[in-house]
Amino acid sequence: MREFLLKLAAAKGDIEADLLIKDAKIINVLSGEIHRESVAVYDGRFLGFGEYKAKTVFDAKGLYMSPGFIDGHIHFESTMLTLPQFSRAVLRCGTTAAVIDPHEIANVLGLDGIRYVLHSINQIPLDLFVMLPSCVPATPLETSGSSISHKELHYMIREERVVGIGEMMNFPAVINGDREVHERIAAAKWKKVDGHAPGITGTDLNAYIFSNIDSDHESTTAAEALEKLRKGMHILIREGTSERNLKDLLPIVTKENAGRFSFATDDKHPDDLLNEGHIDHCLRKSISLGMDPVTAFQMATVNTANHYRLKNVGAVKPRFWADFVLMSDYRTVEIEAVFKKGHPVFQDKKLMDFPQKEYPASAVRGAMNPGPVRPEDFKITADGKKIRVIDIMPDQVVTGEHITAAKIENSEVLPDIDRDILKIIVIERHKATGRIGKAFVRGLGLKRGAIGSTVAHDAHNIVIAGTNDEDMYAAFRRIKQLQGGMVVMDRQQAIAELPLPVGGLLSTLSFEETARKLTDLKEGVKQLGGTHPSPFMILSFLCLSPIPKLKVTDLGLIDVDRFEPVSVFVQ
Repeated sequence: MREFLLKLAAAKGDIEADLLIKDAKIINVLSGEIHRESVAVYDGRFLGFGEYKAKTVFDAKGLYMSPGFIDGHIHFESTMLTLPQFSRAVLRCGTTAAVIDPHEIANVLGLDGIRYVLHSINQIPLDLFVMLPSCVPATPLETSGSSISHKELHYMIREERVVGIGEMMNFPAVINGDREVHERIAAAKWKKVDGHAPGITGTDLNAYIFSNIDSDHESTTAAEALEKLRKGMHILIREGTSERNLKDLLPIVTKENAGRFSFATDDKHPDDLLNEGHIDHCLRKSISLGMDPVTAFQMATVNTANHYRLKNVGAVKPRFWADFVLMSDYRTVEIEAVFKKGHPVFQDKKLMDFPQKEYPASAVRGAMNPGPVRPEDFKITADGKKIRVIDIMPDQVVTGEHITAAKIENSEVLPDIDRDILKIIVIERHKATGRIGKAFVRGLGLKRGAIGSTVAHDAHNIVIAGTNDEDMYAAFRRIKQLQGGMVVMDRQQAIAELPLPVGGLLSTLSFEETARKLTDLKEGVKQLGGTHPSPFMILSFLCLSPIPKLKVTDLGLIDVDRFEPVSVFVQ
């Protein structure tokens, strides 16, 4: 109580504030206006507006002041960064909080992965709020490293940093009343449940929402998002590395309904964080497309805090944490400084030194246990003249189905480079089953070589795509030697690689070095003739069995609409 009374006295102006931000133009996401004020801070919290006496005065000289930005939904593992490095990457972009779903590391390491995340959160200045992964495994159509039951979710929901249950990807099970799945949803109790409903409409969508799921980030068209909005869902507009939905969804956002929208990146690679930004990129793009700037800042801050019931973040308000961004131009989000709990973490175009500690990677068990794999296991014997090909769609994680004539030699189906049809395989890596799923894909553009990765949503088995079996097998061998990672192979030699020793998902390198190595990987893919702008991100999503239309897992080619494996061959 004594500490509270001191803060109360500071708010009244009876004792000195720690910091006064003088003469700032406040982007007030509560009143929906921009007004010129001074703002005081004490013990890391906003005291309020006014000319307080303070130990330190920071003259903003008319800079624009916004609450710190909040990412409404991100799998931090997609950045391939440990959480201390992730915080370095996004604080410089004005992000001071994020709602994370550690679904990827949980699918590999189970509760050990979630504990690793919760321990790491305590070592960093960034505020992270956790949605417990609801689908481990994501679906029964793949082999993951672990499983998490509703009993474990009921236990972990009590954690202070846990704000709900993460995206419920097994939408057929939700709609059809699967008991275990609904027990997992019920584990949320009074907290939030995130949705994942790509293309779900009509009465199926009604049933999905009736199950106490009240957000979605999978809409790819305005019509899809509008139906979900009308039925009460909070819409997270996604703008990540390979899934870019902002331009298509923005037209349905109005002054009247904007409170039901937030920004989310979902999956974002470190080089894009470095070169493009984070939620600040969402703001710039929205404003450039004609959105009212204050509305855009509300979507980047208070809307997300309100939806997830995040405590003391999302606005410049007495008692809230003093997390804020100072900008010289709010329309282009030209960031001059970022403050976290009243202390500068980014200023003069550079990150400041701030206390954080890496939770040791050695605390995470190994996660590379593939069974015996031989070069001949990669072959696909012809069982028909036509094949189903996974068709990559630009800027989307959904895929199409392309049926075409197979290229057959000596009773074996081969990649057809002239038609951009490559072989893609998934090797189970968790339980040494030796199981391999095989298919074909169009849209990567490789003319030679192969690429491979242990980042393969959601079970994160080994995925390899290539023009020939020799390079594909060499990719497998190198990934195994690295104990997880990404590789580009040419003539059985690695021309670029990124080790990911933490669960086969995370680098132990710095943010900058990880971004550089990923850039090298992309350049390596270009050397092989690759045409996709985010080859490793899209490669990972080709295994995502809850997203239509065709995907590939260790169980084979998956027709997501039918929710079952199908033959590569069309009779």
